[in-house]
Amino acid sequence: MKRTNILTALLVGLAVITTGCGTSDYVQSVQLSATGANSGGFFNLVGIDGTLQLTSTAIYHSGKNVPVTNSVTYTVTTVGTDDTGAALPAYGPTTVPINSTGMMTAVASLCTWEDIGNPIPTPPTYNWVYSGYYSVVATYQGMSSQPIAVGVGSQAGNTAPDGACGPS
Repeated sequence: MKRTNILTALLVGLAVITTGCGTSDYVQSVQLSATGANSGGFFNLVGIDGTLQLTSTAIYHSGKNVPVTNSVTYTVTTVGTDDTGAALPAYGPTTVPINSTGMMTAVASLCTWEDIGNPIPTPPTYNWVYSGYYSVVATYQGMSSQPIAVGVGSQAGNTAPDGACGPS
């Protein structure tokens, strides 16, 4: 009888210790990245129906990385103007929608790039800067990623002498 009581007490104690003292793994951060047209880390939706694949990864306290692209929600805000100085249209299904797999598509005809100028040599070279962009943040389990900036070059531009718009 004493051995059974001692064994029971040890098992109960072990159960309390193992459930109370261990550390559970948890999401430490969310990383958002993009695959598609970019120029030195500046992302661009090139042409009407141009696409950019967004990828989200949950980084856990233990160091493991888990793809969560299909489980995030996106917050998209506009920053700046188009190349004519007009306000960028708000994010939505008729501008640069993002589907459930993280694919961002240029639906609106926009140019959010400016060529800050060089005379056109042969062949032409450009110095592209954003005049405006869509700032995208992914949220997973209440944790937000760093923002990425996405310019749109889906129409002819007004600042490059030959009508080009943004890096391709």
